[in-house]
Parts: sequence; C-alpha cells; structure tokens
Amino acid sequence: MKILVINCGSSSLKYQLIDMTNEGVLAKGLCERIGIPGSKLVHKAEGKGEKTIEEDMSNHTIAIEHVMNVLVDPEFGVIKDTSEISAVGHRVLHAGTIYSDSIIVTEDVKKVVRDCFDLGPLHNPANLMGIEACEAAMPGVPNVAVFDTAFGMGMPEKAALYAIPTEYFEKYSIRRYGFHGTSHSYVSKETLKFCGLDEKNGKVIVCHLGNGASISASIGGKCVDTSMGLTPLEGLIMGTRSGDIDPAVVQFICDKEGKTVTEVIDILNKKSGILGMSGGISSDFRDVQKAQAEGNHLADTAIKAYIYRVAKYIGSYTAAMNGVDAIVFTAGVGENDKPIRSEICSYLGYLGVAIDEEANSKRGFDNMISKPESKVKVCVIPTNEELAIARETKALV
Repeated sequence: MKILVINCGSSSLKYQLIDMTNEGVLAKGLCERIGIPGSKLVHKAEGKGEKTIEEDMSNHTIAIEHVMNVLVDPEFGVIKDTSEISAVGHRVLHAGTIYSDSIIVTEDVKKVVRDCFDLGPLHNPANLMGIEACEAAMPGVPNVAVFDTAFGMGMPEKAALYAIPTEYFEKYSIRRYGFHGTSHSYVSKETLKFCGLDEKNGKVIVCHLGNGASISASIGGKCVDTSMGLTPLEGLIMGTRSGDIDPAVVQFICDKEGKTVTEVIDILNKKSGILGMSGGISSDFRDVQKAQAEGNHLADTAIKAYIYRVAKYIGSYTAAMNGVDAIVFTAGVGENDKPIRSEICSYLGYLGVAIDEEANSKRGFDNMISKPESKVKVCVIPTNEELAIARETKALV
C-alpha cells in the first residue's frame, strides 16, 4: 500500500509518498510560494536525486497537479501511475469539538473543516483546498483528515476548559485544544517503546521545540495536558509568538498605542517571542544565540526566558501526572540544539535528572541523553508527523 501524505499551508504544500509495507519514503517534496510569483517545487526521490520545477502555481489544485506529474515522471518519479496511490492522508489543523479522531473525508467532514475557518484562519482554508485538489486529481481515492487537535482533545475537562462563563464554550466551543498534536502523539508513543516504559501507564513529557513550540504531558500515550490553547498563541515563548501573557496586556497596548485588538494579537503572534524580546534581532535561535555569545543583553535575556518557561512547564506537568518517567525533546530546536537541552535540564536536578553531555552532543537519531543513574530518562526522538499521518490513514482505509 502506498499512501500520499499532504500538508498544506497558506502558500505551501509539503508531501511524502510512503510505502506502508516497510514505511519507507519513496519520494518527498515541497511546493513553495503557491499563489505568489516565483512558485517552485523541489522534489526528492529515493535513489533518483532531486528535481526542481520553477513554474507559477496560482492555487493548490495546480500544485497538486505538479506533484502528481513529478511522481510519475520517467526520470524522477517513483510510480508508473497515480492509481498506485491507495489513499491520501491530510494534516488538518482544526475540527473544533466535532471530531477528536482521524476520519475519512466526506462532504460532512469538509463542512466541519470549513465551519472551523475562524478557529484556524491560516491553516484550515489551505487544508480544505488540498483535500479538494486531491479529490479532483484522483477521483475515488479515499482522503483521510488527520486533525492536529486530536491529541489535545483527549485532555480531561479540568485541563481543557478556561475559567470563563460556560456559555462561551457552549456557544463558540472556546476551550483549550492544543496543537502539534500529530507530533506529540507520535513522539510520546515512540518514547514509551524506546525507553521500555509501560505502554498503558508510562508518564511522558514531550518538548516539541521549534519556531513554534509546545509541551505535552501524557500517560500511556494519551494526553493529560498540553501547552497551546484555543490557538497556538498560548504556552511557551516561541520564535515570534509571546506564549502565556496577561490578557489585560492586550487592552493596555490598545489604549496606549491606539491599536485594535486584531492589530495587537497580530503583534503577539508575529512580532513577539524571541524576536520581540531580543529587540528584533531574529526569530532564529541561532542568530539570537550568536548575539548572546557576543554579549548582547537582550539576546541573553530572551534565550534564558525561553529556557525558563520550558523548565516551568516540565515542572507543572510533572505535578499534573504525579511524576514523570521520561522527558523527550523533538522538532527543530529540540532535536538539534545541545545547549538549549542542557540548560533546560539544569533546572531538573530536583527530579534526579542527570545528563550525559557526550550523548547530548549527538543528533539525527533516537538518542538517550541521560546517564544510567538518572532517575528520569531523558532522550531525543526526531518527530515524524508524515509517518504518523500515514499510519492513521492506513488504519482507516
């Protein structure tokens, strides 16, 4: 069985074709600048190298057509015909409170995705375009929606509900959903296996640290709590997002600067976080760490605040689960930044965490970075959202 995994952004489309007999990636690629001049597709096929197509793609339907064409390309393709594709799995951001599990796409499912445009204004419209483009390109091939909020939907009410009048949840489904759910689900389950923990009772904290960042607590792979909320703005300090903030700050800035709520929320999403705290140096941790090493005080404070916030969440989630068996780092920063991991773990001596700095210096594979005597296992496990989506899709079709 070959499954095509599609992840549509507002102006991009990532894809992988996975052979589920061995879970091997046959081909993968990225369409960039969809709907923007200068569109291009970069395609990589197993054993066949890389192909770049520079051609305008005015919408996701045309991008999908390019993907289909390159997959069957005589030189760079990996299948003879698109009929070899058994199903398509789509990352879909939001389904509100309607769906908490992956589901085969129907007209009703598409309506739910459309009805949640206001909950995911950047992602849901693009996700729906990707689904409809695949339906047009491959009539009859099942499409599966794998929701990014599905993992967080497993939170108990005490963790999911905000302390606001219940009418707002009843009328508008305002609650904490959590995001990066596909990654958290995959990594938490992989951690149970990698660390040899009880598959039903193992307590795992996953630190998904990248430009967007979130933390989850799970028991037996099921979500207990996660740091993002109604939107991805809540939680950790991120590349450009503020994370947790007193909501009165929004009104205060509106009043002082003469801005609208929408304008201030845009600032909190796009101009805050590491970028804002560092005085505008960058949202890229490498740039800010370079400035930190050169003695820039704002850069130093931004990095230290980021580490501190992660450590605080680890502590709170340890309390929420009454203990923790394993702490795992994943995603761009989590998988690749040795100093960040080391500094976060320096806060965790009270848990009996002991890091092996030599092991911590390695990357690119599942890696135990704690010492044998450490009371809590600490590891690095690269996330693989595409494989997680493919597995969900295979299970349904």
